[in-house]
Amino acid sequence: MAATCRIEKSSLFMSTVEFPTFQPHSLIRGGHAQTLAGAFLPWRSKRPTDFETKQHRIELPDGDTIILHDDCPAEWQSGQRCVLMVHGLAGSHESGYMVRISSKLTHEDIRAFRLDLRGCGAGEQLARRPYNAGSNDDVLQAIHRIIELASESPISVVGFSLSGNIVLKMIGQDPENVPSQLDSCMAVNPPIDLARSVETLKSGFNRFYDKHFVKLLCQAVTQRQQHFDDFELPAGYNNPQTLYEFDDVYTSKMAGYENALDYYSNCRADQFLSKIEIPTLILSAADDPMVPPEIFDGLDLPKHVTVHIESSGGHLGYIGRKNIDPDRRWLDWRVVDWVKTRSKGDSR
Repeated sequence: MAATCRIEKSSLFMSTVEFPTFQPHSLIRGGHAQTLAGAFLPWRSKRPTDFETKQHRIELPDGDTIILHDDCPAEWQSGQRCVLMVHGLAGSHESGYMVRISSKLTHEDIRAFRLDLRGCGAGEQLARRPYNAGSNDDVLQAIHRIIELASESPISVVGFSLSGNIVLKMIGQDPENVPSQLDSCMAVNPPIDLARSVETLKSGFNRFYDKHFVKLLCQAVTQRQQHFDDFELPAGYNNPQTLYEFDDVYTSKMAGYENALDYYSNCRADQFLSKIEIPTLILSAADDPMVPPEIFDGLDLPKHVTVHIESSGGHLGYIGRKNIDPDRRWLDWRVVDWVKTRSKGDSR
């Protein structure tokens, strides 16, 4: 398979970024190695921060609260670009990719916001309901808060993994309600066909990811029980062993769906891609063990939606060789490249 097995371009996608081909680290080859290295390899930013992160509480209509973390560079001015980043399953504003990319964006004088979805990070004890693959209304609330804070600035949204599905669903399901300030979207390794992605976790080494996610998600449920005295579990919840079981007995019920299949069917983003009206980039890898590249085949895409699939990189891995970028985190720099390209038309 070629390094980029699919690229769709459009003049509407302002100065489409030509990404350098990802070249994996010589000792980190294959989808599993890249995925595990991306998640667990220690990292240390060599770039000192010159800003203080501020927290903004967002009260949701149902009474839950989510937290928006605001990394604003000292040199940032009204009218310059803002970026909202949303973490993946069992992640938070402190996930490595969220912190690293935010730091790199701020050093380009781009204001970065990191969102904690319901019950995550700083909002761990502020939500009764869990987030899910269809939590686009929550992300939209965060975008409206950013508009309040920076009314003259254009906004890009970047969703990672599960939140890649969320942000694509958000901009495609109801495009008329997408704020005009939100002018671009990037989704990294998004499981746009949820059922097929969950199916990949049932065999082989992928069962490691399955057990890992379920452990973290069940821990979050236990913490929610301990914090809210009147918290009630859905009927049938009893020590789920797989992500499918967890979604079937907990996530789907808490979100108002009949079961896991009903939840997956309603929240899969691929059914909304054809209605997207803003420039959008979907970035994934052919060896992603959790998001099979076949889910991107045969999509009905408008001309301003680009799908870019690298031959390697795993799931949120992309640990590369030296001399391509200032450090080995190829993914970080591609997000920065894409945002900077979008920023060329911003007012100063």
